[in-house]
Amino acid sequence: MAASELRRQVEPRVDTLLRYLHTLQYLRPRQLIGRAWLRLHHPMPDTRAAPARRPVSQAFQAPVAGTPALVAAERFRFLNVERSCATASDWRPQGADKLWIYNLHYFDDLTARDAKARRTWHQRLFERWVAENEPGEGVAWDSFPLSRRVVNWVKWSLRGGELPATCEASLAVQARWLRRRLEYHLLGNHLLANAKALVHAGLYFAGPEAERWYAQGMSLMARELREQILSDGGHFERSPMYHALVLEDLLDVINLLRAYDRPPAREWFGVIAAMRRWLKVMSHPDGEVAFFNDAAFNVAPTSVALEAFAARLGLDPVSDPAETLVTLEPSGYLRARLGPAYLLCDCAPVGPDHQPGHAHADTLSFELSLAGARLLVNSGTSQYKSDPERQLQRSTAAHNTVVVDNQNSSEVWAGFRVARRARAHLQTACATPHEVLIAGSHDGYRRLPGRNQHSRQWRLDERSLSIADQLSGGFGTAVAHFHLHPDVGVRQLSADSMELIPRAGASARMTFEGAAAVELRPSHWYPEFGLAVANCCVAVRFAGDALTTRVVWM
Repeated sequence: MAASELRRQVEPRVDTLLRYLHTLQYLRPRQLIGRAWLRLHHPMPDTRAAPARRPVSQAFQAPVAGTPALVAAERFRFLNVERSCATASDWRPQGADKLWIYNLHYFDDLTARDAKARRTWHQRLFERWVAENEPGEGVAWDSFPLSRRVVNWVKWSLRGGELPATCEASLAVQARWLRRRLEYHLLGNHLLANAKALVHAGLYFAGPEAERWYAQGMSLMARELREQILSDGGHFERSPMYHALVLEDLLDVINLLRAYDRPPAREWFGVIAAMRRWLKVMSHPDGEVAFFNDAAFNVAPTSVALEAFAARLGLDPVSDPAETLVTLEPSGYLRARLGPAYLLCDCAPVGPDHQPGHAHADTLSFELSLAGARLLVNSGTSQYKSDPERQLQRSTAAHNTVVVDNQNSSEVWAGFRVARRARAHLQTACATPHEVLIAGSHDGYRRLPGRNQHSRQWRLDERSLSIADQLSGGFGTAVAHFHLHPDVGVRQLSADSMELIPRAGASARMTFEGAAAVELRPSHWYPEFGLAVANCCVAVRFAGDALTTRVVWM
């Protein structure tokens, strides 16, 4: 066999092995043990009779009401896809995404808007679910959908619904199953969801067994919150969407504890206030989150909805910081507001080393709104399948940052894996009444032959934004990507300038210094799961090692 042919066969295998090694080195022993435990340990469901129900002591406040999913008696709409669930096999529909099936088993519609109008449908679904989903069998009993379902069943009951006796018995079986299937192999937001479910089941029922569920859930929550909520209030996975979901989890638990006259831990209120502030900073003027890492609309509640829930719980208001520049450390995000501009910058780690599953290769990306409307956007997230589309959405090219030699800044792969990661460094963050300067760098391209480093400086004033990119080391190609919101039209004025014409907000002009070529590429924005909206990407190829892009608004 020729040497070249041997190399062609061996190199991909070596690359795959190295990718696995670079991924596995960050996992905690507990995750590895947890994965082995889930594969090898197959407990029998504990179907003993449920404990007696515990009486409620105080009023249970209305939780956040999401978008209705039950569009007919036996028809659901999740992730912008409609399917029927009319037979036992429809709980595991052929050809459906796993995330769609998970949503089917969450029972989120119980607390969605106008849920009372669908109560008859809900009653029938309760009875069917218990009859058609054998304990311990299939996706229905995976720990994450089980956790969401337990919480929703308890919420529904505390809001005046009557759980059928079969469901009340099943609720206890599910809590016992969950205790033996906690998601230590994943940790992160999944383990918090497991803890929340144990707390809900533990307070819904009375007696020694239920108290053990409650104690375990509260202990898990206390421990995980100390690690998962950073000192600036951000959730450590650095996804604004998951941050909002975890904040909702905490508010739900406060609501539950008060209903059963259990005092919440005093320190939780400071944590919740910091999380609410963080979410305000990381939301655009339209009230929706910025798209860093896995993020999309209509998955988590908005900041406005969560503030309304906090008010129902009697929590003190939290104001949006008024400063021109807000630096969220150690999350690694920054927000600048000046004139009509609202700028969000990413100098963040991809996530916690042991759990970067929701990370994108988006280091040194940014988003920009003008006059209240989004202008430059990261591409978002529309699905969780392990396929080329998921890989594209996680790629550096799907974000407003620089791609070197067609490589991602962090080695995202499969659906939720990251091998070698970019390490970001915030160098400067300062503001005057008339100007903001932010500068950062990352080493994600140092694995390439040129051992490159990408440095970026944002300079914002009342009339313009300047983005100065610098690359060190040799490289073949470098391309800066700027993704326009779908409502923004574009007209090329010259080889190195173009006009941006939004449907709403301020128009702007983009110019480029140090560009070898400027290209308008068709692209997609993914604002929701199951939804792709056509937009335009401005791709700017470096002529040398530096590129300066200016956005000037009219």
